[in-house]
Formats: sequence, C-alpha cells, structure tokens
Amino acid sequence: MSEVFEGYERQYCELSANLSRKCTSASAADGELKKQRISEIKVGIDEAESLIRKMDLEARSLQPNVKAVLLAKLREYKSDLNNLKSEVKRLSLGNLAARDELLESGMADALTASADQRARLMTSTERLNQSGHRVKESRRTMLETEELGVSILQDLHQQRQSLLHANNTERTVQR
Repeated sequence: MSEVFEGYERQYCELSANLSRKCTSASAADGELKKQRISEIKVGIDEAESLIRKMDLEARSLQPNVKAVLLAKLREYKSDLNNLKSEVKRLSLGNLAARDELLESGMADALTASADQRARLMTSTERLNQSGHRVKESRRTMLETEELGVSILQDLHQQRQSLLHANNTERTVQR
C-alpha cells in the first residue's frame, strides 16, 4: 500500500474518533457550549472530507489490485462521515427546536407579525419582479441598438468602398 494513503488514513481515523467523542459531549451540553462544540465538529467534518478526497486521489493513482481494496475502505470512511454529518444535523435541529420554543412563548402577536412580514415580502417581491422586467427590456433595447449600429457601420463601409472605387476609376480615366 501507499505510505501517503496510510498517512492520510491514520489522520482520518484519529479525526473521526475525535469527532465522535465531540458529538457525544455536544449531545450532553446545552446553550452556547453546545453551539461551540457543533461548530468545532463542522470544522472537523470539513477536514475529514478533505482527507477523504486526498485518499481518493491517492488510491486512484495506484495499481488496480491495490486500488480496489483502498476504494472499498474509502466507501466505509465516507459512510462513517455521513453518519457523523447526520448526528451533527440532529444535534443542530435540537438547538433549533429549543430556540423556536423560546420564540413562540414570547410572541403573542406572532400571527400579526407574520402577516405584516408577508405583506412586506410580497411588496418587495413585486418591486424586484418589476426591476427584473425593466432590466430585461433595457437589455433588449441595448441589443437592438447594437444591431442597428452594426448595420449602420456596414452601410458606411460599403459607401466608403463605393467612393474609393469611384475615385480610383476617375483617376484612371483622367490619365
């Protein structure tokens, strides 16, 4: 096997075990500490994905008989990483549920606020659509103007060629 692959594999295994421990400790934590641990786990997951990409590149550059074994290991590592991602998602959703519960308990006028927000959103969306339509119309006008300019330049070029030809013919006749 490749020493480079083994080095990446060792790093990944250490990182994966560390992330699993962090997931366990994050599930027991609350509040800001939990948010911090989830953030650390997400950074670790990014690192793990990077290591898996490196292992994949290394494995694909090896002989076919070794490559098959290493790619099978990589599939297991990817599955493991996807499980960690699911766990982090579950932990994050737990935070969101607690936050939503707090927000709902403090908002007696939630329906009124929601209706106001919806109205503002509809107005903003309409303005955005109108602006988009104006941009499209301006673009169409610009393209038409450009086509007209090209046509005028072609006509002028033809007229110039005619004048030059007439001038040359006149000089030839005068000689």
